[in-house]
Amino acid sequence: MSKPEEVIRTTIPTPQPSEQTKKQEKRKALKDNLTGYAIISPWLIGFIVLIIGPMIVSFYLSFTNYDLLSSPSWIGIENYIQVLTNDPRFINSLKVTFIFVFVSTPLKLIFALFLAMLFNTGRKGTSFFTTIYYIPSIIGGSVAIAVVWKQMFGRTGAVNEFVTSLGFSGMNWIGNPDTALSVLILLVVWQFGSPMIIFLAGLRQIPADLYEAASVDGANAVTKFFKITLPMLTPVIFFNLIMQTIGGFMTFTQSYLITKGGPMDSTLFYAVYLYEVAFEYLRMGYASAMAWILLVVIGVITLILFKTSKYWVYYESEGGR
Repeated sequence: MSKPEEVIRTTIPTPQPSEQTKKQEKRKALKDNLTGYAIISPWLIGFIVLIIGPMIVSFYLSFTNYDLLSSPSWIGIENYIQVLTNDPRFINSLKVTFIFVFVSTPLKLIFALFLAMLFNTGRKGTSFFTTIYYIPSIIGGSVAIAVVWKQMFGRTGAVNEFVTSLGFSGMNWIGNPDTALSVLILLVVWQFGSPMIIFLAGLRQIPADLYEAASVDGANAVTKFFKITLPMLTPVIFFNLIMQTIGGFMTFTQSYLITKGGPMDSTLFYAVYLYEVAFEYLRMGYASAMAWILLVVIGVITLILFKTSKYWVYYESEGGR
């Protein structure tokens, strides 16, 4: 057998761009970058001025004694030591806020998921009712709703009218330390429209083929929910859980307008106590230290949720948990 002929390949050198072409490309890239920065500049300026700037100032003030009327004086970590070791109201506000978050958040997500599954049936009129149930999430944090809620649960409110009509004796729901926090939890749970919409979007992304295959195998509705719906919805549940937990720790309006943190500090949310310290007692340095402690608390809880998510959140693109 004869050896194959050797093929001589000639390499044609790639022409290099000229210096003028390079300058034109750089000018075009710079123009594109400047255009992009110009488009996002309103948000960027707002982010720096309204978020980053105040955070830096707040961090500095947390190490000072500042009363809004005189210049701040540096005291080091004294504010943090006093908050953590010598402030019973701080401990109580943290306790009340934890109870509020860990009770209201699961209840809100359960109701949101239940309604989302109900509206995912595609029956006539579901869009209308979805809108109706979403409205409280828009106006739920308003002053008007807080005032109405306070009137409803007052001694002569609609709730007591209903209770007495059933033959029971009414009570001052807001003025009782044993029930005041439950009233605020109920108000927040009622505002489940936002996570409901997110759950509804997640439910509509679950392939119908999975349910059809399960039906062929004889699976009932409960089995489908726990074996298909819930695992496929865990990323959405995780997102809602993170957002609602963070929002719960920053709750302010409901407690401040309805109960003022009372009675007997039973509804003294962390944000309400922080507001009192800053703008009623004029201890802005102390309040700044409280704000950073809250940031750390939220960060730790969020980190825990992210670390534990790998054990229960299902991502289809990663082939499971």
